[in-house]
Amino acid sequence: MASAWFAEFKQRRVFRALVGYGVFSFGALQVVEPIMHALNLPEWVLAGCVVALGLGFPMTLVLAWVFDVNDGRIERTEQHPTTRRLAPLIALGVLLGAPGVAWYWWKHHLPKSANETPASVQTLPTAVDAVPPAAPTVVPSIAVLPFVDLSPGKDQEYFSDGIAEEILNALAQIEGLHVAGRTSSFSFKGKNEDLREVGKALGVGVVLEGSVRKAGSRLRITAQAITAADGFHIWSQTYDRELNDIFAVQDEIARAVAAVIQVKLLPGKSPVPSGRRTASDAAYEEFLVGRQFYNRHDGEGYRRAVEAFERSLKLDPLYAPAHAGLGMALAFLVNTQIGAEEERIDGQRRAGAEIERAVALAPELPEARVARGAYRLTPNHDWEGAREDLEKALAAAPADADALIWLGQLDATLGKLPDAIALTHRAIALDPLNPLSRDYLGRYLTASGDLAGARESFAEVLKLAPDNVWVPRELGFALLLGKAPEAALALCKTQQGWLRFLGEALAEHDLGHIREANDALHSLLALRAPPAYQVAEVYAWWGDRAQAFSWMDRALRGEDAGMRYIKYDPMLRDLRSDPRYTALLQRMKLPLD
Repeated sequence: MASAWFAEFKQRRVFRALVGYGVFSFGALQVVEPIMHALNLPEWVLAGCVVALGLGFPMTLVLAWVFDVNDGRIERTEQHPTTRRLAPLIALGVLLGAPGVAWYWWKHHLPKSANETPASVQTLPTAVDAVPPAAPTVVPSIAVLPFVDLSPGKDQEYFSDGIAEEILNALAQIEGLHVAGRTSSFSFKGKNEDLREVGKALGVGVVLEGSVRKAGSRLRITAQAITAADGFHIWSQTYDRELNDIFAVQDEIARAVAAVIQVKLLPGKSPVPSGRRTASDAAYEEFLVGRQFYNRHDGEGYRRAVEAFERSLKLDPLYAPAHAGLGMALAFLVNTQIGAEEERIDGQRRAGAEIERAVALAPELPEARVARGAYRLTPNHDWEGAREDLEKALAAAPADADALIWLGQLDATLGKLPDAIALTHRAIALDPLNPLSRDYLGRYLTASGDLAGARESFAEVLKLAPDNVWVPRELGFALLLGKAPEAALALCKTQQGWLRFLGEALAEHDLGHIREANDALHSLLALRAPPAYQVAEVYAWWGDRAQAFSWMDRALRGEDAGMRYIKYDPMLRDLRSDPRYTALLQRMKLPLD
């Protein structure tokens, strides 16, 4: 009986029809899926196509059995006793189509285990100390690596880096997309790392890389999106444009990448906010130069950033990002230099004016809001205004790690250390290789009494940024609190200037070396403009409350940025029972302990 069925199948060319239909179905799905994603059609469209094609198998089998094609004509085949037995044929067709439908349903609809998560999506990490949700949110994720400078003179690195950073900023505006932070992504610059390692380190499924070739006013930008798990190219494009079309290109790239990883833009929203655009090509180039120097995060970098941002604003006085950049560079410059109180106050005022101008020109620009939120912490002590700005920045750019870092600083300033720690963990999840967030996490853990956790966090900072000048001071504080003054003294002797004098004054005192401690304090006081807050820390640690409060009052009058640490600074812990400490909190509009 089986051999008769097989012979009849062969004679009626049923096998040929089924193979042809299978090839057609496979080809149809290869066309339908990319079109569906490009048009942002719902997932059920593809599911419906698969089911329809699966149901087509029994229909194809029956039609192939009943009809044949001869000389271009469709004819009914010769009757056979088995012809009337269509039920077994239909059942066979269903069996043939069912595996494909079942496989698709299992792949796209059944829950997967943690180790079966697709490479193109990642679970957005939450704070380490938070209770994990029952159903973690799965979101598409991407990192934008610095673009390679292919210009003839190899002198356009600031421009290629700037293009990559602008595209990163544009992608960060997109709802539902986890974007690795700038510091983490740019840490791979020039390293030629395996993309699988990049994806693993940054916690992303897709990596965007590219190159920029700039000759005069002509640009060639090449970009490609690659899955980190297997190095498979999922999208690439080359753009030949004029420099004055650069924002449109950034727009196009952000939209194309969003489409290819199946993320929708917010309705009616451009990836590049209008406030970030300028009609002056030269102003934009100077802005990129300024940002390149600012990202060095040292005194000389801030000084040169100020000069570049000022040149940008001379070319376009209404360019909001340059005003925000100038304000932040000025604020950091005056707080990293040892100068007279009047100089610092004047610099702060000028920084504030530039930042306010940026917000007035582009109220929705995230970096303008972050800048004003940071400025409102010091010297204004406008805690509510700072929170409003930072939360607005985060609403506009959910992947902005800087906004989270500053929100964490705000909560720590207000004495909300658990909240500060949770926010900083979120910043680390977005920008895992950023040393700044781990530095602040270590400070909060020190203040919370978790000295082991703090030392671990500071060790991570030094792995990422071995030349960081602030971590030895903070690690020295943790060692002193842990009753290890010898180790703290050895650490502070690796530093220079007032940082070394500060550490020696504290550690030598704990070791009982009073003369050496006094010598270190005198060296600190002999500076042209002693850091008032740090002098207060020394006196507080020594137990001299009168001098400690005198110097804190001086720091408050001089708008010293250190004053925002007073609620959680462990070096001041012996002052908190003094009425003068309560009076200071009231003057700063801080909640009482």
